[in-house]
Amino acid sequence: MASLSLRITPCTTPPLRHTRARVSCCSSGHVSFIKDVAATEPPMHLQHLLKVLQTRGETIISPGAKQGLIPLAIPLSKNSSGSITALLRWPTAPPGLDMPVVEVWRSGVRLIARNVDEYIHRILVEEDAQELTELYRASAEAGEKLYRKGAFAESQIDNLDVYVLKKVGLFPDLLERKVLRHFDEGDHVRIFYIISYPTIVNHSCVKRLKDFFCLCKISAMVTGEFYTKKDLFPGFGRPFVYYANILQKVGRNSEAKDAARVALKSPWWTLGCSYEAWQKLFCCYSVSVRLSF
Repeated sequence: MASLSLRITPCTTPPLRHTRARVSCCSSGHVSFIKDVAATEPPMHLQHLLKVLQTRGETIISPGAKQGLIPLAIPLSKNSSGSITALLRWPTAPPGLDMPVVEVWRSGVRLIARNVDEYIHRILVEEDAQELTELYRASAEAGEKLYRKGAFAESQIDNLDVYVLKKVGLFPDLLERKVLRHFDEGDHVRIFYIISYPTIVNHSCVKRLKDFFCLCKISAMVTGEFYTKKDLFPGFGRPFVYYANILQKVGRNSEAKDAARVALKSPWWTLGCSYEAWQKLFCCYSVSVRLSF
């Protein structure tokens, strides 16, 4: 089976780089485009998201600037590295993903957030964790509605990712990071044991260590399987690509092939991996799988 690195993850929220927001007519242009061209209702807080992105230092771009993008993407902004944030207008939207926020890249799209509100909420929580306020002010009434300043500190949850997953919503990059954390915990304990007790041969200790490694693998697989639940990120093949690699990593090759086959039934531009990696995956199963476009 072709191997895709577990380290390929959907985009994470870029580092905050604040600039003073400029009042512009961009938001009305995006709203009109979505109504008149995309023929659907724009997200309620779209104009607030645009203000937040602009305040963060991104350049708001025309919704019609689609050169090099898949036709279903409605571009919103571009950051300093050239990454484009967009809305995805499905021909027939899956339940719960009417207009998700995505990063557009050369091999398709990566899901950032299931909707505009969850994305704004996450941005504000991450800013609050850094004890900053500029994006919160830019979000105006949307920010006040979605997040209460100081709520993260009051929660006494040490891990920011855990807070976001519990209080904000589910995000692909955070679930993938959670899987990696399970694997890393096992690796760290193994290294610590080898360095600390290089000469100890104790059957009981070895058994406990093996049990812990097994538990880490199981935790990673459980999180990966949860990631693929059909009602979480419907329409996207990326969760199944990632789950296939988790299974392969722990030696469950037969199940990994099944997950890869399911991934290839999704539109190719939702697989969230490079064209070369996608091509390897396709070549493995081209006889039995017909790709969706």
